[in-house]
Amino acid sequence: MHMWLRDELDRLAEGDDTAGRDLRAHCLAFCTALERHHVGEDTLGFPALENDFPELGPTLELLRRDHDMISGILSRLAGLAGQTGDSAGDERFAGEVAGLTAIVTSHFAYEERTIVAALNRLDIPEWRDNPPDFLREFD
Repeated sequence: MHMWLRDELDRLAEGDDTAGRDLRAHCLAFCTALERHHVGEDTLGFPALENDFPELGPTLELLRRDHDMISGILSRLAGLAGQTGDSAGDERFAGEVAGLTAIVTSHFAYEERTIVAALNRLDIPEWRDNPPDFLREFD
């Protein structure tokens, strides 16, 4: 899931202003997917990890704080995405995308470095054939 989200974030960060509404529509779709992923981690994934690996509690709390910070940026981006043709709005939009890119890149790297082994050992039978939405890619 992180690879797909990274690809989508790269597409967003590389977007140009001539794309206009297409860039903003992509932003809204990406923001929704990232928010859904993080909410799913917070409500389903992390509690499952904490249950099986309680020693990860402090790490998961740091990741949850990142989620809160990222959620704020996503909210600002969603608001800016509705504004078109305003150069000041375009600059704020580009700045928020740059900030989001930096934070998400760092967040994903930390998450993968600190909890991937536990995630690989996590076995939830009902997720095998029907993974929850936060683990699915959507186009």
